[in-house]
Amino acid sequence: MKQYQYSKRLKTGGDEEVISFSEADNEGVRLLHNDPVVVTLQVELFTMKRILIDSGSSADILYKHAFDQLRIPTDQLRPVKTPLVGFAGEMVHPLGSIDLPVVAGIAPRQTQV
Repeated sequence: MKQYQYSKRLKTGGDEEVISFSEADNEGVRLLHNDPVVVTLQVELFTMKRILIDSGSSADILYKHAFDQLRIPTDQLRPVKTPLVGFAGEMVHPLGSIDLPVVAGIAPRQTQV
């Protein structure tokens, strides 16, 4: 069986840690796929579960219900004039745009972006 080597460098407070995946991580996975990934991250001061990471998407979308639960005042949103267009051509007008701090990992091996 072919050995697959995937690695990603994670910056942790000036140091770099190599995150790698072995053959055991591929067990039960059909390779040569483009599946989305679901993770749990700390966003603002809250832990958000079931975050979909879809490398084929060009937009990072936070639904209003989740935004409301973060208790961020809507006046912090920057206006967005361009609507989002779905695959079927439907248009959605975003309430706005915001940059939120995101923490991944557990101390001492974590990073914030």
